Amino acid sequence: MEGTVFTPSLQGIKNVKSESGVILTKPFLEVCKHILPVLDKFGSAMSIVKNDIGGNITRLETKYASDPSKYEQLHSMVKVEISSKTAKSSSSCTNGLLWLTRAMDFLVALFHNLVQHPDWQMSQACSDAYSKTLKKWHGWLASSSFSEYLTIPEFQVAIKLAPDRKKFMEIISGSGDINADIEKFCATFSPLLAENHRFLLLSQ
Repeated sequence: MEGTVFTPSLQGIKNVKSESGVILTKPFLEVCKHILPVLDKFGSAMSIVKNDIGGNITRLETKYASDPSKYEQLHSMVKVEISSKTAKSSSSCTNGLLWLTRAMDFLVALFHNLVQHPDWQMSQACSDAYSKTLKKWHGWLASSSFSEYLTIPEFQVAIKLAPDRKKFMEIISGSGDINADIEKFCATFSPLLAENHRFLLLSQ
């Protein structure tokens, strides 16, 4: 492949914010979608994570498609739901954005571990990322597949199916510098996730 599996995401991140610094819906969701092929390389170990991310992306894309002008800005969906008092619904876009952002937090932490801890096995990198991100939210919202279907013991069983670390890194490297691309992705995508969290917290 030309570049690494992160190349499309790195290109897409450049377009996520408007000239005025606002996160745009379509470009943000496109970046999230570009990460899904990376999860494919994990095999069945990340199938639940991929399905959860895919489902929330679809929910937000459907809302965006209903009125692209109205929902051009990512956070506009939340503002509309807050006004209509539907934000706390399990099927709301607010809930979808919250769990999409949390899932992306997990992936950023996982990718970070792969670069910062070259001596770690894949299962250790996954477990550490989960403990630092999703574990604290486990069981809070029944609408999320993480809490509805994935118990902590089940997650521990799932990550044992993760591929060999060395083989995985070779697969996703392509013709580029995978470590450099991972570091760049984590550095540029993390602030966008943090911005989502700040906005959602203030919107509660």
